Amino acid sequence: MRPGEIHFRRNFYADPDTGEMRGKYLLVLAHLPGGDIVFRLLTSRPHGRPETPRCYHGDPYPSFFLGIPGGSLDRPTWVDLRGSDDYDSASALRDGKQGILTPTSTLDALTLREVLACVAAANDTTRLQERAIRDQMALTRT
Repeated sequence: MRPGEIHFRRNFYADPDTGEMRGKYLLVLAHLPGGDIVFRLLTSRPHGRPETPRCYHGDPYPSFFLGIPGGSLDRPTWVDLRGSDDYDSASALRDGKQGILTPTSTLDALTLREVLACVAAANDTTRLQERAIRDQMALTRT
């Protein structure tokens, strides 16, 4: 899993109404020193998320507007800036081999740098995540 890749993780959460397992798209941002993966979830539900500015740190939902990424993401899409646990690298490898986690697309370098800067500055980003994200920014060429 490389920074900038968008993956679909099937069976990510249980639907609160039906109990059915549902999937989510996630964006790989960086790798921690131990190999775990810093990511953020994607959403197509606006819920008051603005399209401008693209990087929005306000309430109720801090987010980064990606536009319509294309492929299976055929609606306006935002990166949810709220924090998430890092993806254990061994689990990610296993989930990929079992078809639970599948790559769908990759952001261009310019958009990835903008997202990285936005996520690094988000309130819910830990210091360790921020360091890994800023290191990745330095490696991402536009």
